[in-house]
Amino acid sequence: MNTVLLAVILIPIIEIYLFIKIGSQIGAFSTIFLVFFTAVVGVYYAKYEGINTLRSGIMQMVKNQIPAREFISGAAIAFGAVLLIIPGFATDLIGFLLIIPITQKLILGRFNKNFENKNIKKNDFIEGEFEDIEDDNDRKI
Repeated sequence: MNTVLLAVILIPIIEIYLFIKIGSQIGAFSTIFLVFFTAVVGVYYAKYEGINTLRSGIMQMVKNQIPAREFISGAAIAFGAVLLIIPGFATDLIGFLLIIPITQKLILGRFNKNFENKNIKKNDFIEGEFEDIEDDNDRKI
């Protein structure tokens, strides 16, 4: 079965189950408040981490390096922010795990290594000097 189709079916089922279980424990209004609270806090934290990642990427480019980790981190933060906006506890948990730098490194470490290995600088250039020669009418054959 297609993974995307399976996710589209399973994620709402898991979220509804968690809403029922948590709502029965802490109450309906507390559950609704908690969902909105995690969304607001998560989006602001994603914005903060996104700005830090952007700064780090700019510093890497200033140093004439490829910001490989920053590309992957930025994509993870954007995906985590989308998951935090979607109402639900499971998506909020995954979103926070993708935004927090420590867990992000653990989750995305494999992708980071693969991306950095492909972008190793190659020294396949030849150094040399050049001189511009102006086209004179006297020098034509």
